[in-house]
Amino acid sequence: MATREPEITPAADVMVRMNQINLSFGENHVLRDLDLNVAPGEKVVIIGPSGSGKTTILRVIMTLNRPNSGTVEIDGRHLYHEKNNGQLVDAGEKHIRAVRTDVSMVFQHFNLFPHMTSIENTMLAPIKVLGLSKEEARERGANLLEMVGLGDKYNQYPGELSGGQKQRVAIARSLAMRPKVMLFDEVTSALDPELVGEVLAVLTDLAKEGTMTMMLVTHEMGFASEAADRVLMFDAGNVLEEGTPEKILRDPEHKRTQRFLKAVLSH
Repeated sequence: MATREPEITPAADVMVRMNQINLSFGENHVLRDLDLNVAPGEKVVIIGPSGSGKTTILRVIMTLNRPNSGTVEIDGRHLYHEKNNGQLVDAGEKHIRAVRTDVSMVFQHFNLFPHMTSIENTMLAPIKVLGLSKEEARERGANLLEMVGLGDKYNQYPGELSGGQKQRVAIARSLAMRPKVMLFDEVTSALDPELVGEVLAVLTDLAKEGTMTMMLVTHEMGFASEAADRVLMFDAGNVLEEGTPEKILRDPEHKRTQRFLKAVLSH
């Protein structure tokens, strides 16, 4: 099915572009005419109540949920569409996979392969998807495990690691793909409270030192305040308000945002 091509600003200005995205699950209209641009290297934190659709944004970019309408671009390339005689048409799987290699996602529940060690988990995708040799993939994985503070856990299996350590392996595994865009979906919410800090420390370092574009769904307002360039308050399938962390977290305009923050910060 052909679709109207949106007006485009230069690709250099936008790393992730979502244009008029709609997505429904049955009667539940989860994303409503969503327009969202994320600049190269920008760190965007998405907050909002459960069921507002914020995780679905990440899943659309990761091609886990295909929108009913609208377009998505990653670094100037359409994700779900291809050009054909000047029109955008639905893309084939090969095109979608090629564009998706620029995106990596860290999930709430780690999703590590239990029968593989930490280093094997980080090596698998670079070998299978990027075509790296075992030696190259091992060196890359070892450096990343060192970076997330797990230099002594290369040969440990997930069952031998704490929740925080598993999540740090998952972050290293995603970084091993050298994505242009990293997505993080509530990566601390499944952790015991005493383990949250170690994962947030890794994310904060990534945000401050990296040039990678990052989009994070989280309820960790301290992290948002310290590491985000922009905070989006999401509600009922669209952005209710957005701005700097200082603006949104300390002086939100909407009563809905005020109520949400009061509830989150009181826990």
